[in-house]
Amino acid sequence: MADQVRTARGGALAGYAALVTGGGTGIGKACAARLAADGAVVTICGRTEKRLVAAAEEIGKSAADGGSVRYVVADVTSEEDVRAAVAAAAEPTGGLDACVANAGGDAEYTQPLHLQDVGIYSSVLELNVVGTLLSIKHTLPLLVASGHGSFVGMSSIAGHQTHPYFGAYTAGKAGVEALIRNAADEYGPTQTRFNAVRPGFITTEIMEQVPRDSPVYASYLDQTPMRDVGAPEDVANLVRFLIGPESRWITGQAINVDGGNGLRGGPDFSSWIKGNPDQDTILARKPLES
Repeated sequence: MADQVRTARGGALAGYAALVTGGGTGIGKACAARLAADGAVVTICGRTEKRLVAAAEEIGKSAADGGSVRYVVADVTSEEDVRAAVAAAAEPTGGLDACVANAGGDAEYTQPLHLQDVGIYSSVLELNVVGTLLSIKHTLPLLVASGHGSFVGMSSIAGHQTHPYFGAYTAGKAGVEALIRNAADEYGPTQTRFNAVRPGFITTEIMEQVPRDSPVYASYLDQTPMRDVGAPEDVANLVRFLIGPESRWITGQAINVDGGNGLRGGPDFSSWIKGNPDQDTILARKPLES
């Protein structure tokens, strides 16, 4: 594990211990950095140790106000891995105050529904929904024991507005939001809070696949009132608020960080699937007459 980085001062989250899954890159790394910068003892986990080492080194250089970072290799679809990651996150302070269930995503597989590979579809659901469930299951006793536990699930604007050709990703993120709402209701009496965040187009490694001169990128801008794309830090700032005591009366919510994209519609990825004979045949058929 990476060495902890501490300073003499205490930030607003001093004494907090937090677990950030999928913390080696993108939004997860930004969330971990934001929490550590405000005094939290943060544990990041992910499947690729090389990325975790690099992320922990980067975050450690900027951690302040008593904050620190450490890492553990874990796959959120493995219950044993999640159990071990939670135990590791609780080691520094003897407890856990927060969890950011950021690990998730798709299979980089853009296809219409009738062409979906069931194996790939199932794996995406497992990563997003089951991974979030396992994170809830194993952090919950510690979050409850803290007396002010906060769990943040990572959804997407695709979890509540249509994103044609995104396959299981849309269903997976909608599943994350359903888990968050039910957990907030079930565990509200314990003063443990559950919220979700819905990022729009954020400049992460995954979204770099969309060329800036493409019609897909143009469709994102057309559907975004602020006419721009977000940064991982924009999401991290909201996550920090939801983790901290300032949001003590907020639970069961899914909050957009999207420059207003949710006011309009999802992106147009049709240019990515044109030329597929099966798809073109389906779309060419006329609707049945009543």
